[in-house]
Amino acid sequence: MTKHCSRCCTYFLNYAVFTLAVFALAARPATAQRSVPRDPTESARGKPHPKILARPAGSVARASVDEKSMRALIGKLVACGTRLTLSSWEDPKRGIGCGRDVIAARFNEIAKDSNGKLQVVVDKFESTSERTSSKPIPLENVYAILPGSDTKMAKTIFIVSGHFDSRPSDVMDPKADAPGADDDASGVAVSVECARLLSKGGANGRGSYRATILFAAVSGEEQGLLGATRLLEWTKQQGYTVGGMLDDDIVGADPAPGAPHRVRLFSGNGEIDDADSPSRELARAVEEIDGRAAIRMIFRIDRYGRGGDHYPFYKAGLPAVRFTEPLEDYNHQHQTPRTENGIEYGDFEKYLHFTFMGDVARDNAEALRQLALAPSPPTNAKLTGAVTPDAKVSWTAEDDSERAGFEILRRETTDPRWTVYAFSASPGETVLKGVSTDNHFFAVRAVGKNGARSIAVPTEIERRPPPQPASTKQ
Repeated sequence: MTKHCSRCCTYFLNYAVFTLAVFALAARPATAQRSVPRDPTESARGKPHPKILARPAGSVARASVDEKSMRALIGKLVACGTRLTLSSWEDPKRGIGCGRDVIAARFNEIAKDSNGKLQVVVDKFESTSERTSSKPIPLENVYAILPGSDTKMAKTIFIVSGHFDSRPSDVMDPKADAPGADDDASGVAVSVECARLLSKGGANGRGSYRATILFAAVSGEEQGLLGATRLLEWTKQQGYTVGGMLDDDIVGADPAPGAPHRVRLFSGNGEIDDADSPSRELARAVEEIDGRAAIRMIFRIDRYGRGGDHYPFYKAGLPAVRFTEPLEDYNHQHQTPRTENGIEYGDFEKYLHFTFMGDVARDNAEALRQLALAPSPPTNAKLTGAVTPDAKVSWTAEDDSERAGFEILRRETTDPRWTVYAFSASPGETVLKGVSTDNHFFAVRAVGKNGARSIAVPTEIERRPPPQPASTKQ
């Protein structure tokens, strides 16, 4: 009897162990069973190990952002009552003209402290849209321009912009109050603070940046992006090439617990393959400069069903992105101030989060600083090497004594970000031994001796459609 019971115990013990093992294997996640990708290794031998130059010294310190002056500017803009584009341009106390005067006065104060470097321009024009009753109306934009120091690059311009017009619930009502603290006095405050942060320094009427920087406050956004469309036209008239456009619109509030959070950065794909439009490359550059802890890239042109002042630039094929706060409260956008059913509506200053807004100002200023210090991007970037074991990347570039060379970038087709694969001191063709043209996307960017990078230029690929039959018969 004892012997029989011993066999039974052994049987049940083995069965229990087996059952537990089966359940344990079933419970293991798939990643634990195959934690290492089972792909062949590319370019295992001879893979380059490029030296990565440090980013430019002298970054904009967060402590240098003046939140008090940003708050004061927004308070003065809100005190104009309304800044609807259809309101008065002549009344110094109420209407959009009041807003223009507040901004121009602040830019002029900053220009005075810049030792003559910053140039303030009030650009007057006319425009028409459905929201002007299809009639031409007068508009004005305010610009502060920091000329570039490099004779070759001074006609490349980097822009930061906010719109100073506001709106009530009825976008055609010029009499209703429209404080517009967040939409978009916050963006104007960011643009103006960037001007203060970046225009400091010596005299000579020029900044220390190779390219020109323009700090803009535009009107007519709520009437159909009228001021931004004009700004694009103005840059062309002045002979500028737009190196990048940063639109700051609704960047002042961050009401969710745990604030300040990351700012959202919207960029469109464009009309080309592979998510590599100039706007997308600008977004990647901004995130790399400011860090993933500060920037949340959103891979779409704008918020769903919405639009902003970067859009005319984006549609023109230029690098243009939009900064917007992490989580919008629609009770405080596009609302005539009122209280209904115990809910307060209206875009008031009391809903703003100035620590978050100061972070956005710093991130914009640092991105502008590094982009304006960088060499010009390369041109004619191409990828060849189809049906060969090696990828061949080529590009051209003008001579530049301040350039250290070029970084050749690649990424998996499913990855959102580039990694540096190789470095070349001069333009031409670089052969990437054993690197598949099929499995990666490639790009090239210029690197200055100061460590500043241009935005990346994705390689164009050879289009080789498969051969088609001349005809078919049944």
